[in-house]
Amino acid sequence: MEIFLRIIVIFVKAFALIISPLLEAFVYPRKSKSTLIPPIRNRLLTLSIQELRSRLRSRQLTSVELVRAYIERIEVVNKHLNAVVESRYSAALEEATETDDLIASCGSTADVEKLFEERPLLGLPVTIKESCALEGMTFAVGSLSRKSTKAQADGEAVERLKSAGAIPLLISATPEYCFSIETDTLLNGRCLNPYDFERTPGGSSGGEGSLNGAGASLFGIGSDIGGSVRIPSLYCGIFGHKPSGGVVTVKGHFPNSKDPNFEHYLVEGPMTRFAGDLSELLQIMAGKENSAKLRLREPVQLNQIKVQYALGFEGINGWMHQSVDKDIRDAICRATTHLKTLGLEVNKAKLPNLKNSMEMALSGIAAQDLMDYLLEDDGSCKVGETLWEIVKSIGGHSKYTTNGLTFELTRRSGAFMSQSKMNLYLEETRRLIGEFANLLGDNGVLLFPTLNLPAPRHKWSFLSLWGIDYTLMFNVLGLPVTHVPMGLNERGLPVGLSVIGAPNQDRLCLRVAVELERAFGGWKPPVPNDLDN
Repeated sequence: MEIFLRIIVIFVKAFALIISPLLEAFVYPRKSKSTLIPPIRNRLLTLSIQELRSRLRSRQLTSVELVRAYIERIEVVNKHLNAVVESRYSAALEEATETDDLIASCGSTADVEKLFEERPLLGLPVTIKESCALEGMTFAVGSLSRKSTKAQADGEAVERLKSAGAIPLLISATPEYCFSIETDTLLNGRCLNPYDFERTPGGSSGGEGSLNGAGASLFGIGSDIGGSVRIPSLYCGIFGHKPSGGVVTVKGHFPNSKDPNFEHYLVEGPMTRFAGDLSELLQIMAGKENSAKLRLREPVQLNQIKVQYALGFEGINGWMHQSVDKDIRDAICRATTHLKTLGLEVNKAKLPNLKNSMEMALSGIAAQDLMDYLLEDDGSCKVGETLWEIVKSIGGHSKYTTNGLTFELTRRSGAFMSQSKMNLYLEETRRLIGEFANLLGDNGVLLFPTLNLPAPRHKWSFLSLWGIDYTLMFNVLGLPVTHVPMGLNERGLPVGLSVIGAPNQDRLCLRVAVELERAFGGWKPPVPNDLDN
């Protein structure tokens, strides 16, 4: 363990123990009716990809009707959430009209079936995280220095979704360079959580989390290098999948790296309210070759899956971290109890040695010196310059955000470790990949906290930041992880858990997610639906 890092972790824990109860009891009131988004009134917004595709295929629904329904919902909620950076509604409606014409031109039912077999997302709307390039649209990624930047071509995963027939509606908000777990930038302002406007939707896929949680997106594409799909999924009560390292290309993503191993850490993945849609979306995003490697089309027998669980880090490492929220621990216990009643083998996990989880996780990120930096990189260390920019940003005199600069400082400083220590932790991580692969095998999953706390209030995300190894560890290890929503706590905030598999065993995570959605209901709307008859 690194003494300096651990002093910070212990200090944050002590600070949280003292301050958090005072904030909740005296400073911030419970959310009132004025901080609630309008309810969903259109039944189309409650249907999954499979249900909507069936209606489109049978011509009971047009793409124009569906796209318009989502546009109307986005316009209703975005004035509360500030999750949209740039929209393309007119173009989307034109593409929907072309789709309807294409379906209408089919001469027989067999022709329609063939069309949807070739383009399984035909006519379905999708929302795109700004860091995942969409040709002709903003590619600033929350940065003032990139405010005029437009994507010159589609990112490869985005192109795959479009080739499958999906219709992009908009570009959603991210933190600056995706370097934060709070989506709040100098360029676009603050994105809000649909369950409580006083709280963050997370980051870096914060706009996607916010829109999906509000029922304003059928599905979205996010990216994840340290929890950027899973944290917004937790905070906004939706499903999000971080694929195994390297199976979904990040070509066209910003930031990126020239390091050929970078795709082991950074992945793009689907975010949605419907667990049953994740597998198909992952198949499309991964492409034929990698989809076959993941065996996503093979049926998974639920009762053959062996389940292990842990309620957080253990031993002295667990003691140093902030405690995992009781409702998150309870969610894991409810899930394990249910799976055990179905006949699955469920056991408390004997985890590999994670006493250095923080050090290993941060070493993995700090070692990515070929990834884009906020400050222009001329080969010098720039630790002092970054520190000065942080001071300026705190005083409101920098063109960069404090959160982004703090992430930058962590990388520039080698996560406050010597190079030799980083190398030791990186070697420890490589050994750990094999240990997790042996622990889980080809038929095992681990239930684990996605993060230790539900969505924090704006500007207080630094308390959760020092639990980032809950998510970041699994990027460094390259393991697949599905976040599963498990209901709302007494304050109306989403809670949930992670389902983790061995490398390339994504299908096991997704199968367990489907069962937990069936048993516990999955996504819960921020406000009860008020559906048309």
